[in-house]
Amino acid sequence: MSWNPTQKPDCPHTSLDALDTLIIPRARDLGGFEVRRALPSPKRQMVGPFIFFDQMGPAEFITEGGIDVRPHPHIGLGTVTYLYQGEFEHRDSVGTHQMIYPGEVNWMVAGQGVTHSERTSDETRATRHKLFGIQTWIALPEDKEDMAPEFEHHKEAALPVIAEAGVEAKLILGSAYGEISPVTMQSETFYLDVVLKPGAHFPLPVNHEDRGLYITQGSVEVAGDVFEEGRMMVFRPGDNISVRAGARGARLMALGGETMNEGRLIWWNFVSSSRDKIEDAKEAWKEADWENGPFKLPAGDNAEHIPISPELERMMPKKKV
Repeated sequence: MSWNPTQKPDCPHTSLDALDTLIIPRARDLGGFEVRRALPSPKRQMVGPFIFFDQMGPAEFITEGGIDVRPHPHIGLGTVTYLYQGEFEHRDSVGTHQMIYPGEVNWMVAGQGVTHSERTSDETRATRHKLFGIQTWIALPEDKEDMAPEFEHHKEAALPVIAEAGVEAKLILGSAYGEISPVTMQSETFYLDVVLKPGAHFPLPVNHEDRGLYITQGSVEVAGDVFEEGRMMVFRPGDNISVRAGARGARLMALGGETMNEGRLIWWNFVSSSRDKIEDAKEAWKEADWENGPFKLPAGDNAEHIPISPELERMMPKKKV
C-alpha cells in the first residue's frame, strides 16, 4: 500500500517549529544490561495514550545469562512487548504461558489487576544470545481502568506491512495509512516499527492528534537538523511531518494517538486516574493474599515475587497533566 499522495517525499519542507518536545532518555545499567527510558519524562508524561517507553538493550549474554523479571503487578494499563532480537517467556495470572520472539506482539491489559513475569527461557540461557527490544505501557481510558484483565499474542505474519520505496513499516497497534492491526485496543492509537533505507523519507500519519518518533538505530533529519539513535521526538498536532533517514538508514518506532486530556497517577507498576485505586492495589500487593486477594501469582511461576521495598513505600504517586 502506498502513502497518502500528499505525504510523498516532495511534500513541503517540514519546519523544526513542528517539533514540540525532544526527549533524551535516561539510561540505567542493570548489571551489564542497559535500559533507556523515554517516557514518562520531566518534559512529557504521555504521547497519546503511551505513558511508558523503555528500550531494552542491545545486550549480549554469553554464559547462562538472561532476564529474570519476577512476578509483579499492574493496574490501569496495557503492556506491549516488541522484540528486535532475543526472546521472553511470559506467564501471567490470566493463565497465559507464551513465548515471544522478534516481530511478534504480546499485549496484556491489566485493567483492575494482573500479575506477570518475564524470563529468558532455560533453552536460550544454554547458548550465547542477544536481547534488543521495546516495552511500552498504554494508559487505559478512565472508563476502562477497571475492566477484566486480558491477553493477546499475535505472530509477525498477522501484522499489516506498509511498503514504499526505501520504507517498510509494520503496524503493531491501532490504525495508520488505511491499515488496522489485529490487536484489540481500548483507545485511538498507532504504533509502527519502521525501517528506512539511507535517504528514504517517512511521513507520519495525519489522522492522529499526538505523534512521536523514537530512533532505535541510525539517524533521521528533520528540517535540516539531524537526530541520532536514542532520541524521542514529539511533534505538534496537525502539522505535516516527514523525516529523512541518514546515510546509515534508520529504524524508528512511530507512536501516538488521541491525546488524553486528563493526567494519570503513576506509582511503581500502577497507573490510574485515582489515588485511592493505587493505594488499594499497593496494600493488596503487600498483603500477598494470593488465595483471596485481588492479585494471583502466575501458574508455573509462583514461588517468588517482587516485594514493595521500603524506598518505594515512601514514594507517593505524582500526577501530571
